[in-house]
Amino acid sequence: MEWNRTEKMMLASDDCIACQGEGTVVGSDGAEKTCKCVLRAIFRACYDRFRECSFSSISDSRISLEHAVSSDGPTSWGLKNEEYTADFLQVAKKNLSPEEHTIFRYRYLLGADWRLCCRKLGNMDKGAFHHTCYRIQHKLGRVFMELQPYPLYPLNEYFTGGMRSETSAKIIAMRPKAAAPASHIPVRKAA
Repeated sequence: MEWNRTEKMMLASDDCIACQGEGTVVGSDGAEKTCKCVLRAIFRACYDRFRECSFSSISDSRISLEHAVSSDGPTSWGLKNEEYTADFLQVAKKNLSPEEHTIFRYRYLLGADWRLCCRKLGNMDKGAFHHTCYRIQHKLGRVFMELQPYPLYPLNEYFTGGMRSETSAKIIAMRPKAAAPASHIPVRKAA
């Protein structure tokens, strides 16, 4: 996903010392990169929606009808809350190392505070634990933003129905095809 500067500024923290609220930082190679405060904001937005979806009852879930590729293509029914929950968990499991995923499970899925997590992880240092949590947020925030073909962020695009892929949509002719000649129309014989 290509982001413009305005979208990054909206997510950037005003207190960030790396980007001063701009949302971009200049890397060592001179190229502009998305600031880590923006990636953390993306992670928090996706995590908040994950919690909302996972704590809602099945009766609160929305059933939506979606077109797969184009408006005249096949359609499917889906439970968006359950799909989002499954996608969030699968992306986290796939992109985190086993150690990071263990911390992710304890802290974000089970809701343990840092003291309990550090004790369960074999007396891990508080600072190391929090740095690992920030690294998890940066990594998953970037993945949620750049996931292809359907990113988890922005959330409104994930949860809205309709056409999901514009690049792979079937091309529809602007002019109707010419009608078949009369000689090709099958005629039934009268009895």
